[in-house]
Amino acid sequence: MRLRRTPLYVASAGVLLLAAWPAAAAPHTYTFVMDKLKFGAVPTGLHKGDTLVFINKDMFKHSATATDGHSFDVDLAPGSAKKMVLTKTGTFPFICRYHPNMRGVLVIK
Repeated sequence: MRLRRTPLYVASAGVLLLAAWPAAAAPHTYTFVMDKLKFGAVPTGLHKGDTLVFINKDMFKHSATATDGHSFDVDLAPGSAKKMVLTKTGTFPFICRYHPNMRGVLVIK
């Protein structure tokens, strides 16, 4: 009697495909510093789901406000920090509402 092995091969192939599927990257936390009336370097490699911690090391109040008027608006008192989870993908220019010469761009993939 000849055994049928086809279902076993198909099941084994399915397990291999699932095992080889890449896992989603775990979210990361990045920092973004404001100091001496300047934005620090904007972190690169940001992804949806990551957390961005804004840190105001200056003696002045600052914000990180998206220029589109609605994507994000983080307001920071001197010496404070706030977290923001990145919920959208795209390119987001931003300014400091109190010092409009402070400008940056977040790129979120």
